[in-house]
Amino acid sequence: MLYSEVCNRPGIEHSLNCFAQDVKRFINETWLKRHGAGLPQETLALMWSFIVSIYCLGGLLGCLWSGPLAMRYGKKKSLICSNFIIITGALLIGSSKMAKSFEMILVGRFLYGISAGLCLNVHGPYLGEISPKKFRGVATTSAAVFFSLGKALGQIMGLRDLLGTEVLWPLLLALCGFPALLQLLLLPFFPESPPYLLRQKKDTQACLKAMKDLWGEGHQQTEIEDMLKEMALPGSKNLSIWEVVKQPSLRWPLLIVILLIMGLQLSGLSAIYFYAFEVFRTARLEEAIIPYVTLGIGLCEFVSVILCSFIIDHLGRRILLWGGFGMMALTLALLILTLSLQDQSPWISYSSIALIFLFIIFYGIGPSGAIFSVMVEIFSPAARPSALALAGSVSWVGLFIIGLGFPFVVEALSYYCFLIFFGVLVGMGIFIYLFLPETKGRSILDITEDLNRIPLGKKVTLTALENNSPGSHSICTKL
Repeated sequence: MLYSEVCNRPGIEHSLNCFAQDVKRFINETWLKRHGAGLPQETLALMWSFIVSIYCLGGLLGCLWSGPLAMRYGKKKSLICSNFIIITGALLIGSSKMAKSFEMILVGRFLYGISAGLCLNVHGPYLGEISPKKFRGVATTSAAVFFSLGKALGQIMGLRDLLGTEVLWPLLLALCGFPALLQLLLLPFFPESPPYLLRQKKDTQACLKAMKDLWGEGHQQTEIEDMLKEMALPGSKNLSIWEVVKQPSLRWPLLIVILLIMGLQLSGLSAIYFYAFEVFRTARLEEAIIPYVTLGIGLCEFVSVILCSFIIDHLGRRILLWGGFGMMALTLALLILTLSLQDQSPWISYSSIALIFLFIIFYGIGPSGAIFSVMVEIFSPAARPSALALAGSVSWVGLFIIGLGFPFVVEALSYYCFLIFFGVLVGMGIFIYLFLPETKGRSILDITEDLNRIPLGKKVTLTALENNSPGSHSICTKL
C-alpha cells in the first residue's frame, strides 16, 4: 500500500471547505497589514476560489507529466519524486500563517495538485504490475481505499475539537506531509516494476530479481517469456499521447475509461455530501452531533471500499460496476422521493438519512474501487502511461468544470439536481452492461478480442492481432 494517497484530494478538500472562513480571514488580515485596507468581499471570494481551483490546475499538469516521467524513470522513482513535491507543499502551507503569506498556500496547493495528478496515474499501474494476476484487483483498488481513508481522516482531524480551528488549520493542511515522508523512507526498499525493468531497461536479471523479491520462488521464467513475446509483437513500443489518440485499437478502451471517469464524477457523490447536513437538520438531529453523523458517512465509504477490495477478485470488475451504478440510481430515485415528502412525516426524514448511507455503500463497493482496476487492465503496458495521462487530463478538467458549475446547478434546482445524476447513473449502468468486457485475471489480448466483438468496434482491432497468426492469441501476460 502507498501512503501518499492519503493526502491526495478528498479528505483535505473536505477539511478546506470546513474552515473556509478562517482562511479568508487570514487572507484579509494579511492584506490589511500589507496595504492598510482590507479586501472587498468580491475580491476575497475570488482569492478563495483561486486557492480551491489551483489544485485542479496542478493536477492536470501532474497528470500530463506522469506518462513521460514513468516511461523514462520508472514508476517507483516517479512516486519518490511525488513525495518530495508533497513534502515541499506541506512545508509551505504549514508555515504560511507564521510567514504571514497566503501566497504560500497557493503554491502549496498547486504542488499538492501536481502530486495528486502524478500519483493517480502511477500508483495503480505500479501496484498492478508488481502484483500476481490473481491479486491485481486488490492491489489496484488500494487507490480508492486511500482516497476514502483521506476523506475520513480529513473529516476527523477537521473537527473543531481537533485541528479544525482558526489557530491550527495550517497544521491540518500540512498533515499529508507525514505519510509522504513515511513513503519516501520506505519506497526505496521496494523493487521497481518488473515490466519496466524488462521493457525499458532491457535488464532480464533485474526483472527476475524483482519478481523473486515480490513473489518468492516460482515461475519467474514463464513470466519473462510471456513479456518477451509481448515485446516482440508489432506496435509494442511505448506510445506517446498523440500516438494513443491516433491508434484505432485504443479508441474503445479510451472511450470506456473516459466515460467511467465522467460517470464517477457525475455520480452525485458531491451532491450527497452537500445535502447531508441539510437532511440531518430536517430530521431534527442536534446541531452538536451533526458533524459526527457526517463523519459517519466518510467512515461508511471507507469501510465499503475496503469490502470492495476483498470481493473484486472474486466477483470481477464488470458486475461491481454495472451493479453499483444501478443500485446507486435506485437509491437516488428513492432519495428524491423522500426529500420531496420529508415535511409529511418525521420518519421520512430518517429514511432519507438511511438512503444517504446506502448510496455511499453502493458507491464504495461498486464504482469507487472497480474503476481503478479497469483503467489499469484495459490498456497494454506500452499504451498505459500515455492513455492514463490522457484520461486523467479529462478527469481534472471535468473536476474543475464541475467545481465551478455545481453550486449554480444546486441553487437553481435544489435537490432536483439529483435527477441529472440519476440519468447519468442509469446510462452508465446500461453502457457497462452492454459494452464493458470483464478484465479480471485476463491478458490485454483477450480483453481486446472481446472489444472487437462489439458491433460498433468491429473495425477497431489490435495491431498485434492484425499482424500475427491466431496462435499468438494464446499469449498471456501474468502482469
